[in-house]
Order: sequence, then structure tokens, then C-alpha cells
Amino acid sequence: MRRGSVPGVERSAVDSDKKGPGVTGIEAAQVLWHRAACADWLAARGGYGRALEASGGARLVQLDAWYHDELPSLLAARTPAWLSLDELVEVVQWKMHRGTYRARNLALVRQNAPEEVEAASRAAFAAMPHPGTPISRLSVLKGVGPATASAVLAAARPDLYPFFDDVAAAAIPDFGRVEYTAKGYARLSDRLRERAALLTVGCPSDGWTPHAVECALWAAAGGKAGA
Repeated sequence: MRRGSVPGVERSAVDSDKKGPGVTGIEAAQVLWHRAACADWLAARGGYGRALEASGGARLVQLDAWYHDELPSLLAARTPAWLSLDELVEVVQWKMHRGTYRARNLALVRQNAPEEVEAASRAAFAAMPHPGTPISRLSVLKGVGPATASAVLAAARPDLYPFFDDVAAAAIPDFGRVEYTAKGYARLSDRLRERAALLTVGCPSDGWTPHAVECALWAAAGGKAGA
């Protein structure tokens, strides 16, 4: 293994030789997937802010700052941890501004009673670090499927749970069709956890988690603006 490189990453004879401004969107993220250099992954992660602004402007930048900087501290300060209805609505806003906006889904989420959200989130957080049970416990709420559930869990434990994002899935060349189910999330999260583990070995000082890997892939693709 070369210094500053990721072990176990098989270099693609096609994708990993592509460089330059002509490579954009999902193709650029697929190139990153085949890269073993820590510097390449750090550079992609460093472009996350630019991808946010290009994908959703100031509103998405604001939502993302709350999601990554404020929400984790709010959850960590509660023993046991739980999520409020207002916070769930903000998580859904973040998810939709980063991906596809669905007004009906947001309306369904707002129909949940505050006590229902608190109870479901307490049960989900109590089930961590199980890979699947927290997803199912959050999915009992109206308008909450595996993707929204994963966004909640990634805020609480990014070292365990990546966000279920179709851009990240498309960045993995052999991943295949994305199914928005608990099983589909398990497939993606397994791959992102594996890559985070390899990055942690090869780039131990860079703070890689499954969620950070997902963010790097999303940024490499240019976010939803590039994908």
C-alpha cells in the first residue's frame, strides 16, 4: 500500500484514468470510487459546500449547517436521545432540498403528533447500533421511509449510518438498481461502511465515516445540480 492511499480499492482500467473538466456528474463520482489516493477523497469532500450552493443555494447551505452542526449536538444532549416533530420537519426539508422536493411527503410528516415522533425516535435511537432496526422503528411515522429515517440516524451516528442518497448509489459502478426499501438501504450502507473502513485504514487522520463517504461522493457528482 502506498503512503496516503486506500487499501483494497481496485483501480478501474476505464474509469480511474479519466480526468479533467470533461468528466462531470455521476461519472466523476464513479471515478472517485475507484481512486485510492487519500488526497482525491479529501478534495471531493472539500467540494461539498460548493455542491450545496450549486444544488440549493443559500437555503440548502443554511439547512445543511443546521443538520451537520446543530442537530447532532441537540440529540447528544438528550438522555435518552429523541427527535422533535419540528426537527423531523427540518430534516425532511434538508433531505428534499438536497434531492427531490415532494410537497405531499412533507405534508404527511407534519401530520405526525409530536409525542409520536418523540416515541418513535426514542425507540430508534435505543436500537442503535443495529443496522436495520432503527430504520424500521422510524418508518412507522407518516411520510417517513428508509431515506428520511437514514437522514435522522446519520445526524445522530454518522459513524454508523450514511444518508440513503441515490447519487451515492449511482457512484458505485456495480451497485445496480436503487430500491427505496429497508433492504435497499442495507445494501448501500454496507458498501459505504466498507469504504469508510478502508479510508480509515489508509487515511487515519482524515475522519472518514460512512456518512462522510456519502457526502464526498455526492460532492464529486456536483450534488443534484451535477447528477
